[in-house]
Amino acid sequence: MNSKKKFKLFYILTIFSYFIIFIASGSAKSLKNSSDQYKLSNSYNSGSSENSEIKIPSDIADDYEKMKCNKKIKSFDASLKSLPMNELIIEVGKTFIGTPYVGGTLDENPNTEEVVIKITGLDCVTFVENALTFSIMIKEGKNTIEDYREVLERVRYRDGKNTGYPSRLHYFSDWIYNNEQKGLVKDITKEIGGVPYNKTIDFMTTHTNSYKQLANDPGAVNEMIGVEDNINSREIYYIPKEDISLIYDKLENGDIIGITSTIDGLDVAHTGYVYKENGIAYLLNASLKDKQVEISPMDLQDYLMGNSKQGGIIVARVADIK
Repeated sequence: MNSKKKFKLFYILTIFSYFIIFIASGSAKSLKNSSDQYKLSNSYNSGSSENSEIKIPSDIADDYEKMKCNKKIKSFDASLKSLPMNELIIEVGKTFIGTPYVGGTLDENPNTEEVVIKITGLDCVTFVENALTFSIMIKEGKNTIEDYREVLERVRYRDGKNTGYPSRLHYFSDWIYNNEQKGLVKDITKEIGGVPYNKTIDFMTTHTNSYKQLANDPGAVNEMIGVEDNINSREIYYIPKEDISLIYDKLENGDIIGITSTIDGLDVAHTGYVYKENGIAYLLNASLKDKQVEISPMDLQDYLMGNSKQGGIIVARVADIK
C-alpha cells in the first residue's frame, strides 16, 4: 500500500473514531438526564441507615436484574434438590457471598408496592428472602423468572399476596409468624430455651415520617396499626445474647436468625442464617458493616455481644420440602 492510500485510510479511521466518541458522549448525557434518582436506606441493622444516590433508568435496571436472576436460576445444579432443606439453604446462600450490601431496594418506588426483583445488591432481609426463595424453587422444580416472582411474593407478603404496602411483612417477627402459617418455617425459639420477649412493637406507626408510604396515607397507617396490634397480641420468645453459646448444639445449619433490637418499638435489628463449623454457630448474612454478603468472622454470640443495640435472637427452622 503506497503512502497516499495509507494516509487516506488513517484519515477515515480517525474521523470514524471521533464519530464514535461523539455518539457515546451523547448517549451518556442522555442516560444521565433520563435516569431515575433515588435514595437507598435500610430500617433494620440496629436501626441505622445509610443513604446513597444512584442514577439508573428504572426499565434498564429492571431488565438487568431479571437477566441476572434468570442466570442465577439456571446456574443451580439439579443434584441440589436431594439435599435437606437446611443444607440447601446454606449452599444457595453461599452463592451470594461477596454480593454488595444495598439497603432500601424495596422502597425505590414509594407510590406503588411492587414485588421487587433485585439480586445484585441485598440487605439483611432481602438476602434471607432470596436464599429461601431459590431453595424453595429448587425443591419444587421451578426454573423460570415467573416462578421466582411467584415464590418471592409467597415469602415476602402476608398470606403470600401483595395487596399493598401494609401487606409486606415489615416486622421480622411477623415475617416468621406468617411464614409459619404458610408452612415454610417454624419458630423454635421457645423450645430451645427462649424466654418471653416482652416488648411493644410500634416503631413504624410512631415514626411515620421515616416511611414515605405512610407519611401521607392515613389508611396505610391504620392498617399498620392493626398489624402491630396483632404482633403485640402474640407470645414472642428470644434467646438473650449472653446465653446464645449455650444453645449452639440446638442450632442447625440454615436456621433463620432474627437478631432482636434494643430500640424502642422495633422487634428485630438484623437477620441471617446459622452457619455451623466445628459445632460453633456463625452468621451467614448481608453485613451492613462490611458492605457484602459474608459469613461472620466471629461466632454468633460474640457477634451480638459487640453491639449494644442487639439484645438476643429469635430462631426459625426452615420446613423441609420434599
